Amino acid sequence: MEKVQNKIIANDISVRYILGDFKETGLKDFVVQKLKGTYKKNEFWAVKNVSFKVGKGELLGIIGTNGAGKSTLLKVISGIMIPTEGTLSVQGSIASLLELGSGFDGELTVRENTFLRGAMLGYTREFMNDTYRKILEFAELEEFENHLFKNLSSGMKSRLAFSIACLVSPEILILDEVLSVGDGAFRQKSEDKMMEIIKGGATTLLVSHSLAQIRRLSTKVLWLDHGKQVAFGDTQSICREYDEFLKSKKKK
Repeated sequence: MEKVQNKIIANDISVRYILGDFKETGLKDFVVQKLKGTYKKNEFWAVKNVSFKVGKGELLGIIGTNGAGKSTLLKVISGIMIPTEGTLSVQGSIASLLELGSGFDGELTVRENTFLRGAMLGYTREFMNDTYRKILEFAELEEFENHLFKNLSSGMKSRLAFSIACLVSPEILILDEVLSVGDGAFRQKSEDKMMEIIKGGATTLLVSHSLAQIRRLSTKVLWLDHGKQVAFGDTQSICREYDEFLKSKKKK
């Protein structure tokens, strides 16, 4: 059996926030507290000792309740944040869609934003010229290419963002809750595109609150809770345990 080439390797990744610094207390109060010896800072570990490997052509589903550290972890992998502790190896070009509307300018048109986003991802003008119509068609926004981005509905914005991320052929695709926006027909089309990307060899990380979606798409699952790693590995068994965990929380 052919060995899977690991594209992302995370070893004991941790991210710490410092609470109570002068940005929160105000510079004057910060200095006074320091002089009086009453200043206290609190540490908050958004992610603590998370380890996993994702190979070429695999989709890692990341699950966990709100505040589990999912989005923080994606920001580390995307290169937006640097881990406080641990090591991370990422091999390949990344297209990430972490927040609806991120990387777009509301005062620019759909067309202008598409080329801007492509440039931010490192693609040439020639490549974007060849790909632009495909992006617009997949997003179902042919009639809106000259509309300002800020005037689009949230569903339209999500369709455009997803289309750009998927159609620029990244080696690593990172998606945070973007497949949940839009009508049922587009969600199905998005999932079909995800499967096509996986079969094409791209490595994908997907955060979703839909267990059904995670079960359908993921080859591996990472379960986080309050920043800590609960489980990593087989999709079906971990999703089953997570489902039982959610049911137990509702009973309390």
